[in-house]
Amino acid sequence: MKVFQHLSRHLIKSIDQFTDITGRAVSWLTLLMVALTVVIVVLRYYFESGSIALQESITYLHGIVFMLGIAFTLQRGGHVRVDIFYRGFSPHKKALVDFIGGILLLLPVCLLIFIFSWDYVVASWAIGETSEESSGIAGIYLLKTLLLLMPATLILQGIAETLRNLLILLSQPDVTVPDHIEPMI
Repeated sequence: MKVFQHLSRHLIKSIDQFTDITGRAVSWLTLLMVALTVVIVVLRYYFESGSIALQESITYLHGIVFMLGIAFTLQRGGHVRVDIFYRGFSPHKKALVDFIGGILLLLPVCLLIFIFSWDYVVASWAIGETSEESSGIAGIYLLKTLLLLMPATLILQGIAETLRNLLILLSQPDVTVPDHIEPMI
């Protein structure tokens, strides 16, 4: 049992660190989206010029932020949940609800998204799918790859959350808040 707990803690910490690094990196893309939006508006209204590739890049960045930021949101407890009863639960009951939710909902749904997206993404890569606009971004297949990366990162963080909740259920309450995660300012 001690070996399981030690390995679980190590795995949780490793996954949390990966999620934290990728989440913080991806969060900077929102600043880039704002800057590009300003550039697009200035080009359009002051210089009567535009760029389809710039406009499409906003969509790409938006997709990256949401699809690759979802595991970071899960890690921080920022996902949507019905909190009417949950907030009054003890840490043990919360861990039980989160454990069951992870096993029965989160992990299976992410696996299904990955499986059902595979052929779609592979087909896009096979034809080197590009924008319908001649001056658009030539890498729609890269955008569609997010359909595989999102469930993969969410499965990783889901494993960490499920293990964390299992350790709490096994009377290991000191695993509730990872020590290496600092709040974003």
